[in-house]
Amino acid sequence: MNLRAGQRLRRNADFLAVRETGRRLDCGAFLLTWAPRPGSVPPAPARVGVVASRAAVGDAVHRNRAKRRLRAIYRKHQALVPPGLDLILTARAALLRLEFAEVEKKFADICHKLARPPVE
Repeated sequence: MNLRAGQRLRRNADFLAVRETGRRLDCGAFLLTWAPRPGSVPPAPARVGVVASRAAVGDAVHRNRAKRRLRAIYRKHQALVPPGLDLILTARAALLRLEFAEVEKKFADICHKLARPPVE
């Protein structure tokens, strides 16, 4: 099942906005960058963008495999992501060395952290 257009970051300006204004969380196998979507109504679904660079992951086969894994994990656990957020999942080389279940657990743990309000 593919992600619908409303569930994906598609424009370069959206990626840049998340990178400039968002916060980053390092998960080892991937880097999660997130930012609240400006002007979004709270029940608006979260959007995701998946990135895998040649320098970090490797050739086209490895990049595509890494992106497929991240998209599959997001689809399976998208209910854990708070609405109104834009996410960028950036693959790292460790993503392909780890078991799928382990990467899945890391993503679920990070989503639980995003759902909690920040302590000040």
